[in-house]
Amino acid sequence: MERKVIVITGATGGLGSEMVKHFEQQNVRLALHTFQQEPFDVACEHAWFKADLRDPQQIDTLIAAILANFGRIDVLINNAGISKNGMSWKLSDADFNEVVAVNLTAPFKLIKGFLPKMRDQKSGRIISISSVVAQTGVVGTAAYAASKAGLIGLTKTVSKETATNGITVNCLALGYFNVGMIDEVAPEMQAQIIQAIPQQQLGSVATILATIDWLISKEADYITGQTISLNGGLFN
Repeated sequence: MERKVIVITGATGGLGSEMVKHFEQQNVRLALHTFQQEPFDVACEHAWFKADLRDPQQIDTLIAAILANFGRIDVLINNAGISKNGMSWKLSDADFNEVVAVNLTAPFKLIKGFLPKMRDQKSGRIISISSVVAQTGVVGTAAYAASKAGLIGLTKTVSKETATNGITVNCLALGYFNVGMIDEVAPEMQAQIIQAIPQQQLGSVATILATIDWLISKEADYITGQTISLNGGLFN
């Protein structure tokens, strides 16, 4: 069988780089997206692509470049994300729109751009990284919560549109983990977050990676349209 091509956006970030390290141990090919951070060496066949996900034209160029380079796509992981925090009545329109552009509009355009190839192949896996914040709401995160909630709705709809094409579309609603955006949270706030988690600890990235492995496996081909919550009991 031809080796899977896995597309990961935000591949140089905390969670993205962990995904890359995980997949480079497998017999796959990686199409890796970055924007501001520099690419790093990867042990398996791969290619790096730079694009500003706030720019629709750059997204179109990214899609075309990946398809030209690899000729197919088997897995799309919409991992890139940003947050601009502020009380809803203080948050600027520009900040709100920027968060939605990266966290929701870009995944939509990537899904839209890669679906024709997946439909031709009669196979594909789409996984978008959402957040427990979309499910619970957190003060000061109006833009982030709205964008991540939008991913859940996008997942549900696209899964129904592609259910007969051998394509599954799912979403991971992540709680607080030991990699990723938690690095931007002050230590005292991290302590408060951990106190609120029923398991009283941050999650391990291994949980996320194992869930992704399962979702892209043949055994998970009946799992679609789902929001899978990984949060230590914070929301259920």
